[in-house]
Amino acid sequence: MTDNTHIPDTAEDDEISLLDLLQTIVDNLRLLIIGPLVVGLAALGISFAVPPTFTATVKFLPPQQQQSAAASMLASLGGLGGLAGAAAGLKSPADQYMAFMKSNSVQDALIERFKLQERYEEKFKDDTRKELTENTRASSGKDGIITVQIDDKDPKFAADLANAHVDELQKLLARLAVTEAQQRRAFFEKQLSQVKEKFTEAEQALRATGVSSSVLKSNPTSALAAVAGLKAQVTAQEVKVGAMRGYLAETAPDFKQAMTELANLRAQLAKQEKDEPATAAGQGDYVAKFREFKYQETLFELFARQFEMAKVDESREGAVIQVLDAAQPPERKSKPKKALIAIIATLAAGFALLLFVFIRQALRNASQDSESAQKMAALKASWRKAVGRAA
Repeated sequence: MTDNTHIPDTAEDDEISLLDLLQTIVDNLRLLIIGPLVVGLAALGISFAVPPTFTATVKFLPPQQQQSAAASMLASLGGLGGLAGAAAGLKSPADQYMAFMKSNSVQDALIERFKLQERYEEKFKDDTRKELTENTRASSGKDGIITVQIDDKDPKFAADLANAHVDELQKLLARLAVTEAQQRRAFFEKQLSQVKEKFTEAEQALRATGVSSSVLKSNPTSALAAVAGLKAQVTAQEVKVGAMRGYLAETAPDFKQAMTELANLRAQLAKQEKDEPATAAGQGDYVAKFREFKYQETLFELFARQFEMAKVDESREGAVIQVLDAAQPPERKSKPKKALIAIIATLAAGFALLLFVFIRQALRNASQDSESAQKMAALKASWRKAVGRAA
């Protein structure tokens, strides 16, 4: 019986509490309406004093990674194919190009070009980069298109700065090997330069023996040339295995196949060297130099062929940025959004005043209760004591 009478009492207390809250709101209705409106109007007036910001937008398509015509022929190169393949694909090319735009190389070029350090009134270039980053937003969609937005108080300057991001990115890409064809071309160019020097030295050493060009082609026997060619193939395969170790496990099928090919080439080389015809006395120096010459010649031809193919692929693929929409001076400002500022300020002020009204009413109710009044007095005394000690 006691439990049954307790439930309606609790419900009645809750109802009374809700009515008290509603009564508190009604009693302070004028404050809760006029206060937020005043704050909202004040925020709206202040927003008119804030200088407008304009946003210029440029959209472009970065260079696309394409499968080159030489991809199917890299197997004949051996190690170079493995190395080029390891450096080729990018998981997210758009992210890489956006990172390029945020690099110090691009930002410093923009700072010098537009004198941003003076415009942003910054003493240090590092602070200028930070402000430029704050005023720049770059994003990419699933379609691969990159969008760059620049904020500035001058609409024309914002458009010029946005378009300049694309120009400076293009200049940076011209200095870097980014695409698969560019990476292969740079790699082959470096290797070709090194092999060319050794090939020239080997040819000069061979000619120093006094052998004419006709004898150079006919002697020693073709078996010596075959040995030199096999040595070059073994060298290329060893480069391939070394490159594959960087991106494949030793248990991978491709790695095992490469090791098998290397073992077969070494076995063939050992057999060729064993069957190599003996040379007459006094011809050993000439044979050794001819063998080195053929070895460097094979490597040189191998690198030169792949270098030419990489150049063709690079000229076809290139690193051209295709601008879809060049930035134009915006006609409308993007910030500040006066209406949004006024609405947010009004809602925030209304919430703050509502909280203030409830707290004030709670304190009034507490002061009317003797027990609560004693607690409030003790709390005030503790507060004064704590403030007094702090002082």
